[in-house]
Amino acid sequence: MTTLPPQLAELVEDFSEVGPKDRLQLLLELSQELPELPQRYADAADTMEQVHECQSPLFLAVEVEPGGDRTVHLFFSAPPEAPTTRGFASIMHTGLDGEPAAEVLAVPDDFYTQLGLAQAVSPLRLRGMAAMLSRIKNQVRMATAAA
Repeated sequence: MTTLPPQLAELVEDFSEVGPKDRLQLLLELSQELPELPQRYADAADTMEQVHECQSPLFLAVEVEPGGDRTVHLFFSAPPEAPTTRGFASIMHTGLDGEPAAEVLAVPDDFYTQLGLAQAVSPLRLRGMAAMLSRIKNQVRMATAAA
């Protein structure tokens, strides 16, 4: 089994240690921890990529530092009235922001199944989370290929 970056592995462990109802509560708590966007992304629709598979408007941007281990930085915009989507974005941010590009690209596409959220949220919402990871990986690949 592929090892997850440490912060992401810790989140997966946190979710696996609680029951289905508590997983949803944990997701909602994480939604409140999603960092604010920096000013350069203030107009999300123009400066960020929209993840159309998400049921609520979600935009993301990926920055990859040049040289060294190509550290990845993630930025998300999701409305406060979309706590599930914000929770998914927060999981991605907490688990992947600041990690080397190679680590981000190595995350299994279906890692989110390890969170055990299938009993708590709809398959359509899980598809949105899968799409988020796919978009993040695509942007990381494009940034590392361009360098």
